[in-house]
Amino acid sequence: MQRLCNTEDIPEREARGFDTDKGPIFITQRDGAFYAYLNNCPHLGTELEYQENQFLDMDREYIICSTHGALFQVEDGACIFGPCQGDHLTPVEISVHSDGGIYLVE
Repeated sequence: MQRLCNTEDIPEREARGFDTDKGPIFITQRDGAFYAYLNNCPHLGTELEYQENQFLDMDREYIICSTHGALFQVEDGACIFGPCQGDHLTPVEISVHSDGGIYLVE
């Protein structure tokens, strides 16, 4: 397993991007749980963030696509607003270990 970061590197309602063997991904935290997705919009295939590590909307409630403003739920990656409504981000399996590390499951 590839160690990506420590849990404290991703504060609540923030996100961080990583380059991995699976391609660019990002991890975000919501209510103490960590969620990881490919950094790829299902509509246009573009990367989501508008600036480095800026994956969430202004209220830090949803994941947002910088290209066309689509909004995705953090917990399941479902698009709830925009041209890809009904589609989903591609989840990436991660593991949070007792050592405080977040690992990419290969």
